[in-house]
Amino acid sequence: MRAAIASAVVLWASVARADSNDLVMSRLGVPITDSSGNPTSFVGDSLAFRALSSQLGTVLAPHLLTPADSLGFSGFQMTVDYSSTTIDRGATYWRALAGTAPSSLQTIGFFARKGLWFPIPSFEFGAGAVHLIDSHMWTGQLYAKASLHEGYHDLPLPSLAVRGAVSRLMTQRELDLTSASLDITVSKHFGVGGTWRFDPFVGWDLLMIIPRSEVIDGTPNIDPLQPGNESDSMNDFVFHDQDTIYRNRFFVGTKLQYYVFQITLEAQFALAGTSLDDQLGTNTACAPMSTTTACDSKDTAKAQTTLSLAAGFDF
Repeated sequence: MRAAIASAVVLWASVARADSNDLVMSRLGVPITDSSGNPTSFVGDSLAFRALSSQLGTVLAPHLLTPADSLGFSGFQMTVDYSSTTIDRGATYWRALAGTAPSSLQTIGFFARKGLWFPIPSFEFGAGAVHLIDSHMWTGQLYAKASLHEGYHDLPLPSLAVRGAVSRLMTQRELDLTSASLDITVSKHFGVGGTWRFDPFVGWDLLMIIPRSEVIDGTPNIDPLQPGNESDSMNDFVFHDQDTIYRNRFFVGTKLQYYVFQITLEAQFALAGTSLDDQLGTNTACAPMSTTTACDSKDTAKAQTTLSLAAGFDF
């Protein structure tokens, strides 16, 4: 019996332990000290919070990986994809990672897509999940695509589609992160040898990232239930709600298909963040490690590149 209990404790500890790419949001807390230099409370570093959300939101944003042509109202697709997205590892806000910040973060995703006739012809709906490798983070993703012009493969006319998508971060206790996107895709179908299908595509995507903070324990290594630590809850803090973060992404890729098997390669280029969180009643720009939230935070996230590979089956 004791061995079983000990094994359960060890298993629980291994599950609870943070992986290197998990978030420790308390590291973005700035201590407010008394005259003796002792911390009395914490306030969130708004500048770091915005930039971190911008870069992480881009990593976990809705995946594209489809040309403009729809699957057709009877079509169905299942894919697995792998993506690698660069981050600014030298930026101070990546101190929020449990481990050392790498030069890029990798994700693996699982998706199902279905062509539909309703509500309009050439309509496509998709759903899936994306996991950030070396973390406990997962996102659920949904998208809908309408092909405005498609099927004229024998004419020198490209296909055109618009799509809306959303990605929602799950299994993260201290951060709510929602990424929505609206993109325009142009592609052209070519047949190769009567067996291969070749669909190169390009497009533009507007990414909208909405970060929201949950209550964060400023001193996670202190147990407030231990005698003498009753006041530790005073160290909890919350990042104030910020305005939506906007990022522009451009993408280029190609889909290769043989019979029902398909491979899609794609490169995405997210421009540097420039959006501003404009707080009411102030025109003061937030400084790094600021001890006040009454300031305007500019997105300082640098440009990011994502390389993706998807493989699956079209039926």
